[in-house]
Amino acid sequence: MSSATQCCDHDAPAGADDHDELAWWRDREVIFPIGSGVLLAAGFVSALAQANTASLVLYWAGLLLGASTFVPGALRALLKGRLGISLLMMISAIGAVILGAVAEAAALAFLYSISEALEDKAMDRARTGLRALLELTPKTATVLVDGKPTDVEASQLQVGDLLLVRPGERVATDGVVRDGASSLDTSAITGESIPVQVGSRDAVSAGCINISGPLQVSATAPGSDNSLTTIVTLVEQAQAKKGRRARLADRIAAPLVPGVLILAVAVGVLGSLLGSPEVWIGRALVVLVAASPCALAIAVPVTVVSAIGAASRFGLVIKSGAAFEEFGAVRHVAFDKTGTLTQGSPCVGRVLTASTVDGGSMEDSVRTSDAASTTDPASTTGTASTADARPAGVSEQQVVDAAAALERGSNHPLATAIVAAATNAPGATDVTELPGRGIRGRVQGHEITVGSPRWLAPGALAAGVEQLETDGMTVVLVHRDGQPLGAIGIRDELRPEAAETIRALGEQRIGVTMLTGDNERTAQALARQAGIDDVRAGLRPEQKASAVSELSRRTPTAMIGDGINDAPALSAASLGIAMGARGGQGSAGGSDVAIESADVAFTGSDLRLLPGAFAFTRRGRRIMNQNIALSLLIIATLLPLAITGVLGLATVVLIHEGAEVIVIANGIRAARVARARGGAPAAQGPCPLVWRGPRRHGWWRILPDESRHRWRAYGLTNGDPR
Repeated sequence: MSSATQCCDHDAPAGADDHDELAWWRDREVIFPIGSGVLLAAGFVSALAQANTASLVLYWAGLLLGASTFVPGALRALLKGRLGISLLMMISAIGAVILGAVAEAAALAFLYSISEALEDKAMDRARTGLRALLELTPKTATVLVDGKPTDVEASQLQVGDLLLVRPGERVATDGVVRDGASSLDTSAITGESIPVQVGSRDAVSAGCINISGPLQVSATAPGSDNSLTTIVTLVEQAQAKKGRRARLADRIAAPLVPGVLILAVAVGVLGSLLGSPEVWIGRALVVLVAASPCALAIAVPVTVVSAIGAASRFGLVIKSGAAFEEFGAVRHVAFDKTGTLTQGSPCVGRVLTASTVDGGSMEDSVRTSDAASTTDPASTTGTASTADARPAGVSEQQVVDAAAALERGSNHPLATAIVAAATNAPGATDVTELPGRGIRGRVQGHEITVGSPRWLAPGALAAGVEQLETDGMTVVLVHRDGQPLGAIGIRDELRPEAAETIRALGEQRIGVTMLTGDNERTAQALARQAGIDDVRAGLRPEQKASAVSELSRRTPTAMIGDGINDAPALSAASLGIAMGARGGQGSAGGSDVAIESADVAFTGSDLRLLPGAFAFTRRGRRIMNQNIALSLLIIATLLPLAITGVLGLATVVLIHEGAEVIVIANGIRAARVARARGGAPAAQGPCPLVWRGPRRHGWWRILPDESRHRWRAYGLTNGDPR
């Protein structure tokens, strides 16, 4: 919008927010152009009725009413040294009046003023959806003070306040559940239609609707600075930034205005010297209108603002116009594994024990005695010893409990998974963390060591450890008194929608690469499940960034991640996408570093949003190209016709300003919601972007039948062709 206002010199009203809420019949910038059109039409009717005086008065009234919407801005811009489109329109109108063409001048003023009004309304419409996010937070919230509920303004909430959220109410700010269990409708925030079950210590976001039981929520963000306000801020920043195509439009429009003035003067002067001054001065005035680049200047901003505003309502936050344009050009995607392709919450999948190795099955190890037997001392190198020296009669649960005894003080994800699987972890003493290797301590009189197979030798468990890693598990070895006691396989499960998403991206001819710091065998196992062929494992953050830079040099590449270690790669990519971003202090989701490093953020974590988002932005990119091409074509066509006198002022005004209306209307299509079969509007409320496959392969759906009515393709399809 900024480029459009600079070019067209159409100043926004002081109270922009109040202006957005005005009904059209109370909005001066809508009523005046409409009034100008009505007076122009009345003047035309009077002229047909031979009422010449009345028609002239009506033409003048229409001219003054329409001109009042842009002439003050043109004069203010001229005083500041800016030559804008409105100045061209003002000069053309004055020239038309001098030539006695008051009707043409009135038509010019009407069409230009109505196109400006339409542009403003297009921008307002785009921002309406954005501001509607803020309406998701309630005006008041119930705070428990000494156990008593008290209503306070939501904007006054502070970190640490204890909120009472009853069924049917919205969460007023980000927080963590202190007490209670319920289901939350997060569709307005994340775009995910399935309610989320929450309980004690689960994070909740502002704007979610509590469905069932009452919740006590401890605020982790102020009421005035939570996830919703963060999203709005990001999108508003995006609307102020321009991409390559917006800069192209600006580069063309900026020199065009003084260029047109010089051309018009040259046409008028040279034509007057060689022919009739009246004819050539008239043509010079027509040239001013014919070469007006206002449609070009708004061709990209109206599309970008409309699309970004619409995308924000569906869990897609695009930080800039440049990011929106780049999004539509992406042809390759690099996924981080942990927390992006996987669920990000590791759990214990399998446990091997030393007693399993001598031909005993996993079931045999569970049935053995719970009493731990003593073993002969062995070297701390952990090399394989004889079968008689191995711990015997150790159950899987004992292995997990021994590891959990040391790990329960750690917040590492693997440690959390082990502690969660423990049932009766004993106490531990002399616990020492060995950075980069593992942890050691004493448990029930034995020295227990927990660490990676890269540090602790698996001994006789080597084959089992290799199989666990082949199956896509991360392995933690447990040693007792220097000997292998067992191995714990921990799996970060692949997201259930990951394979479907990868297939959908393939349908769009978007290549996929998986980047991970995990070992090669684990990475390959998960990649096979997801359907990814290009896997790069064992990468440090800087190596991820190098890999992404290499991919980006070959083809426009998006990096998708959610962690701090993804930040360098997100910045190195053609487009950085952060998943699970909700913003706000203490909120759940992607790390703040990842969100800040990324160009695009999804407020939800459902990967099925990605294919639809790519299709959505590609469509917006096509619309931008259409607008730019049409704007340039209009200028290139009208300019020679105006110079040669083929077209008069009225015709040029009608064609040029009509094209401006077309550009605005076309740009608004970037935010249009598809209608269901039979003309019924799509389901109300948030509607995630879901790719349904290319037309040549027929429509395929990646959602259950019961969810399809809420997961309509956003602006991409015209319903089921059946």
